[in-house]
Amino acid sequence: MATITVRNLDERLQQRLCLRAAQHGRSIEEEAHVILQAALGQEETAPVRNLGTAIHERFKPFGGVELEIPPREPMRDPPRFD
Repeated sequence: MATITVRNLDERLQQRLCLRAAQHGRSIEEEAHVILQAALGQEETAPVRNLGTAIHERFKPFGGVELEIPPREPMRDPPRFD
């Protein structure tokens, strides 16, 4: 298990954390753990998508598009600077 230290925590934020922990009957450390788990725990289950996949999923309900792929041509000779 990792241990973290939070430095320069705003006093008002610390008071809110203490109050929230007391309301839930937990220690401050346990309350911080619950907050972090709630905030970051969902990211683990979210699939990692790249831009192409995101675009495809966004427009998938509208149907597909068939594009004609032009034939490849031979590569041109590079320019000369004589």
